[in-house]
Amino acid sequence: MLPYEWYLEYEIQKNRPGLLGDVASLLGMLSINIVTINGVDDSRRGLLLKCESNNQVRRLESILNTMDNITVTKLRVPKLRDRLAVRHGRYIQRDADDKKTFRFVRDELGLLVDFMAELYKQDGHKLVGIRGMPRVGKTESIVASSVNANKKWLFVSSTLLKQTIRSQLIADEYSEDNVFIIDGIVSTRRGSEKHLQLVREIMRLSATKVVEHPDIFVQNTEYTIDDFDYIIEIRNDPDEEITYKDVEEPQMRFDSPSLSGFDF
Repeated sequence: MLPYEWYLEYEIQKNRPGLLGDVASLLGMLSINIVTINGVDDSRRGLLLKCESNNQVRRLESILNTMDNITVTKLRVPKLRDRLAVRHGRYIQRDADDKKTFRFVRDELGLLVDFMAELYKQDGHKLVGIRGMPRVGKTESIVASSVNANKKWLFVSSTLLKQTIRSQLIADEYSEDNVFIIDGIVSTRRGSEKHLQLVREIMRLSATKVVEHPDIFVQNTEYTIDDFDYIIEIRNDPDEEITYKDVEEPQMRFDSPSLSGFDF
């Protein structure tokens, strides 16, 4: 029988010498193995555990609830956010009203890359939108997470080096193991009908698609925000407002001879 995985998180009420040792000893007596342990946010510890039976975890929970120095805050089958919290020592911020929206600041790009890489590793269709102001690290994070997940990335539209607008793919580029990157502003403001038809073909693939500027993308296509599985927001600081005030002028900028770009 395969071992069961659990995530335990507790808040320290009174930090005394030997507290972690007591918890570790209790786990050892119950034959529960510690896979990973780390501090999570302020005054909390998170542990990934493995055991042979869920009954061991029920006994653990009843004993932990009698300990005055700690309060169990989570004891559950680990979610992706739990695994990343233990790995990086802090939780990914999620929107209180929209549970599919996750928030990062530029200082957390390592955590963001790890998070997106785990999404890319999952099989099947996945549509991810990324919001953020210019030069905050959107495209770089998408590419870095593709490398982390050992996936090939393809720019369907982009302005990373020069403006890129693909109107066709070669046969092996339709692989469902690829990560398809679409700039929502470039595609909808500069893309030809042939390019938009390619975007629709890619949207039907059982693969990962990442759309920068998803709000502009849905304003000018038949897709809606509800079609996105995840929305990621990146800010330079937590209070930065993500706006599209300057988006009204991209045609002037894109039509400049210096940004003639690539159109395949």
